[in-house]
Amino acid sequence: MKYLPIDSDLFIKNRKKFAKKMKSKSMAIFNSNDIYPISADSTLPFAQHRDIFYLSGVDQEESVLVIFPDCPKKEHREILFLKETSDLIAIWYGKKLNKEEAYETSGIRTVYWLQDMEKVLFELMTQAKKVYINTNEHYRANIETETREARFIKGLQKKYPAHTYLRSQPILQRLRSVKEPQEIALIQQACEITEKGFRRILDYVTPGVWEYEIEAAYIHEFLRNRADGFAYTPIIASGYGACVLHYIENNQECKDGDVILMDVGASYANYASDMTRCIPISGKFSDRQKDVYNAVLRVKKAAAKMLKPGVVWADYHVEVGEIMTKELIGLGLITKEDVKNEDPKWPAYKKYFMHGTSHHMGLDTHDYGILTKPMKAGMVFTVEPGIYIPDENLGIRIEDDYVIQKKGEPINLMANIPIEVEEIEALMAAAKKSH
Repeated sequence: MKYLPIDSDLFIKNRKKFAKKMKSKSMAIFNSNDIYPISADSTLPFAQHRDIFYLSGVDQEESVLVIFPDCPKKEHREILFLKETSDLIAIWYGKKLNKEEAYETSGIRTVYWLQDMEKVLFELMTQAKKVYINTNEHYRANIETETREARFIKGLQKKYPAHTYLRSQPILQRLRSVKEPQEIALIQQACEITEKGFRRILDYVTPGVWEYEIEAAYIHEFLRNRADGFAYTPIIASGYGACVLHYIENNQECKDGDVILMDVGASYANYASDMTRCIPISGKFSDRQKDVYNAVLRVKKAAAKMLKPGVVWADYHVEVGEIMTKELIGLGLITKEDVKNEDPKWPAYKKYFMHGTSHHMGLDTHDYGILTKPMKAGMVFTVEPGIYIPDENLGIRIEDDYVIQKKGEPINLMANIPIEVEEIEALMAAAKKSH
């Protein structure tokens, strides 16, 4: 890992919060992710399952966490099972955690090697009446590949069919949605790295540059600042591509007169950032581009002010839609007649702003959170309205990341990233002069 060590107090605190929500005489088990094969002996880079990371800080494959608050043996109330490291593994693949390092990372004193797991688990299962298993219940999940977690659950239920099995997700969806101060600091770090990337490309974008060259400039700046990499596949979309919501080809030449939409975020210590900025390839917005940009910016500023404890996500989006409707009428894109005759299930504004305004963010870019429950202080949300006009080869989306406060307006973790038209144009002009 490139990121600096995280104080184990965060993971100790997270486990305590989870344990408090568990039923009596129950045990919870969490698995790491697989290393996924491509073909031949090639694999994708390892990415840790966010749940085991959230609860332990362990960031390596073939790891298992057990939480058993009522275990008769005190030393078995928290257990890590890890793949045993060796000199051979260290030479070929890099050193893995030893037992002392695992304790320093997680705060868990009892660490076994994986080869001992079957024996230890049998003893634990004789003492537990209920077992929390961890399935992916995220509202955006689309699962086609059987995970290590899924294989483990299948084997466990086959071997121990008489136990009562419970779901860890209802607990985690609530806990992970409200961030600890240490987590917010890590997200802030990711946002600051993203800012460095954005400022770097401001003096790099000019007519004739290719989208993938801009992507390369971002990742260079991210990695040199200890980022894990991109928090998600970046969107570098110029001209018409900006009207394709999940455009990721990033293979077009940036042309004079067009605007480029960049939906890019760094990941730091597995915590995401999520930024969208739009800049004129020539260095200066046209009047029409400026009008659309400022309309989106006004919606964003108004939407951000609404993020407060007690607000319901669905109601919030209705209000944002009403604000966007007025802006689209002002831009001449829809009429009052369109609004009067709209389908309530697909309002008139949806023709030009068809996605949601906000989502939870944290260890996942689209993080855990129950959208039907009111917002709480400590939650982190994106705010990302957009207007997309294919007929004009113009797509504008502006996005920052906000922490909801107990009182007052939310804190913008991206407040230092240039966002006003005049600021962006001035920075691009200054960069051209310096060349």
